[in-house]
Amino acid sequence: MSTNTEAWGSRVGLVLAMAGNAVGFGNFLRFPVQAVQNGGGAFIIPYLVSFLLLGLPLLMIEWASGRFGGQFGHHSTPFIMGSMDKRWIWKYLGVFGIFSNIAIAAYYCYIESWTISYIFHSLFGTFNGMDQLEVAGFFSNYLDVTTSTTGIPYEALIFFVLCLALNTWILSRGLSGGVEKVAKIGVPMLIIFGIFLAYRGITLKAGHEGAINNGTEGLNFLWTPDYSSLANPKVWLAAAGQIFFTLSVGMGSIQCYASYLKKRDDIALNAMSAGWMNEFVEIVLGSAVIIPISIGYLGIDRVVELTGIGGLGLGFRTMPFLFEQWGPILSAIAGVSFFGLLFFAGITSSLAMGTPGMGFLMDEFNWSRSRAAFAFGAVILLLGLPTIFFFNEGVFDEYDYWAGTVSLVVFALLEAILFSWVFGLKKGWREITEGADIKIPLAYRFIIKYITPVVLILVFTGALIRPVNDDWSNLNPREWEFHNESIIGQLQHKGIGPNKTWFADAFYAEADGKIDSVFVLREKHYIRVTRVGPAGESVSRDYRFNPEKHKLSLEPDDEVRTGEVLYNGMIVNRIFYIDMARLLLVSLFLFISLLVFIAWRKRTLEGRTN
Repeated sequence: MSTNTEAWGSRVGLVLAMAGNAVGFGNFLRFPVQAVQNGGGAFIIPYLVSFLLLGLPLLMIEWASGRFGGQFGHHSTPFIMGSMDKRWIWKYLGVFGIFSNIAIAAYYCYIESWTISYIFHSLFGTFNGMDQLEVAGFFSNYLDVTTSTTGIPYEALIFFVLCLALNTWILSRGLSGGVEKVAKIGVPMLIIFGIFLAYRGITLKAGHEGAINNGTEGLNFLWTPDYSSLANPKVWLAAAGQIFFTLSVGMGSIQCYASYLKKRDDIALNAMSAGWMNEFVEIVLGSAVIIPISIGYLGIDRVVELTGIGGLGLGFRTMPFLFEQWGPILSAIAGVSFFGLLFFAGITSSLAMGTPGMGFLMDEFNWSRSRAAFAFGAVILLLGLPTIFFFNEGVFDEYDYWAGTVSLVVFALLEAILFSWVFGLKKGWREITEGADIKIPLAYRFIIKYITPVVLILVFTGALIRPVNDDWSNLNPREWEFHNESIIGQLQHKGIGPNKTWFADAFYAEADGKIDSVFVLREKHYIRVTRVGPAGESVSRDYRFNPEKHKLSLEPDDEVRTGEVLYNGMIVNRIFYIDMARLLLVSLFLFISLLVFIAWRKRTLEGRTN
């Protein structure tokens, strides 16, 4: 019999924990970049439509499913979904709700550890006197685990282990004694830090402290609408993807948190409160920090260029340099505030990721919370190591794409179908409204049953067969060419370049250009190939090689064509690490499925099959 009898200490703690689960790096790093790239102010239209038609319905579905399964003592999605329909398939589809959390936590805790490191460096003035290139280079050095920015060997690994140990310790303290206490501190702190930075960003004045634009120029740029973008399906896919990313739906952590509620505890108002709090943090605070400050100091053209490398590039490669313009004391305060904000946003989310797997072990194998927390930490350590040592080989990106993007959409679609069409919306609506402190509009009965599943099918189909150049005008399947970022394109390794084998005796150039130089940086050897970009700018690509193992085929100033041999020798191509990352993820899913099978057999033998 399970000894998992935990409960939430207070309603405020529950709502803050749920909001903390949703509020994460995406609110401050991803959302503003997505808005810039997808129509500015016009992006808010598909974004809010997605929130109303996908976000809120999925929040209600997950809260209701979790509370329902919790009545039978289930605190993880395999058996929560199994309690909603007795057919065996749902238990194994529910594996997504444990798998996604573990796989995402493996790289999410790594990002979280960056914030701890950057708080440390901000406090001790590491960035003082650095120019923009040096700050960007600092981040690149940090990601190269063999290079230390502090003199501490394997610095990135040490900060990761410290961050993971902190998560494990908090999880071992329980819901009310650990997770809830962190949420009560972390969520208010990140809002306070966000308000401080937003105020500084918006009140920037051109000509003061090195700023070239007013901070309000950044808000004007961000929210000036480009309504022509609304006709592009890519924008709607981006908006739906941001909703998944920001609300943490389709993961299983919400169901786990909700499973510790009592039968008559409100879920309607709680779900709305957590959802709208996340939207406030994202739309109001998330848009008022990075973009206004960046445009204030760098100008619009440079910021648009930087958004091409994503929010992580802006946040870690650029913001410390911008804070330095405020002087040593205020820059330290700003650095601690910004990376402290990201830390609290990250840890409240990573703690939520630990609870489904722990709930499963406690329910099915009678493990103590401490033992389950330690197991979670050990698994995340093993899965996280490849993202640290092979970050530049694409392992981190593979985890993020398959676990943090594709799995979320697939699981959300499955749970929407189960809740509305298998469990039945009549029972589902009763579950949503039972004990509710607010009245849910009846229109949501229709939305949950019909609109949300259809939109999810469209989102998944769009991601599956996304065409090259996002050109949806050609509907002839025989002439269809898939985008590199489509699911099918990813499976086919589209865009991987000419180095398509795991192991080879020659490495081929992946772009046209001219060999600019052969140089050594941080005791590592590189070939730099430079070409002229579309706007006449110089675009460079660096290829790393080992002179002890590789022999160059070309010399500086030689012209290079895509597919031409750059050097010969024993080569392990990036595609090997990508496929190994995928194999790890598949193995993880199968291993969790095996544990679910063992748990089901155990329940059957003990007569606990409810």
